[in-house]
Amino acid sequence: MSGAGSADPAGLAARIDHTILAPTATGDQVAEAAGIAVSSGCASLCVAPVWVRFAVEAVGDRIPVAAVVGFPHGTSLSSSKAVEAAAVVALGAVEVDVVADLAAIAADDFATVAADVAQVRAAVPDAVLKVILETAAWSPPVIRAAAEAVVSGGADLVKTSTGFHPAGGATVATVALLSQVVGRRAGIKASGGIRDTATALALVEAGADRLGCSATRDVLGPPADGPGQ
Repeated sequence: MSGAGSADPAGLAARIDHTILAPTATGDQVAEAAGIAVSSGCASLCVAPVWVRFAVEAVGDRIPVAAVVGFPHGTSLSSSKAVEAAAVVALGAVEVDVVADLAAIAADDFATVAADVAQVRAAVPDAVLKVILETAAWSPPVIRAAAEAVVSGGADLVKTSTGFHPAGGATVATVALLSQVVGRRAGIKASGGIRDTATALALVEAGADRLGCSATRDVLGPPADGPGQ
């Protein structure tokens, strides 16, 4: 999927999960984000759990809604992540972006990483499940092992970052590494620090199937019909 059909704005937009995850986001801001996601033709609108019902009503059947789970630290109990995932799906989300057990990754306990994902997968068997690794915090061997673990646990996509970790977000090198590790077994979502077209295209070229962006307008450029939505 990567590369082809992404150089034009519509092709690039179709890979973007337009994201609004600031803990202080208001209803007006979520509504604005929904307008941007829909008018741009994004892959989804990604919101915090508290905004899922509102977001679903705002976008209707025009694009999917994604929700984050165990966000942003990944240190919730696996059972809590599973309950939260089921709850957001019940509210209308069809995609779930869950943070992996980062403490287990730090301890090289990849069996626990996989089991954590598997519990969420079992709770939402029909949802698109994206698992966040916070790749900027880890060395390449750890990224490899973590990616293998979350794919074995049932991830549909391996995601680089929350965008909230001080270590940083997505890089071209990391996306290329993930692409090498997971191959065709899972997709790759790059997120964190994507603020312009050149960066977005480079990540797609490296292997990203999805892009998590809050700066979607900057990435896509002004709409063809003017500055409005």
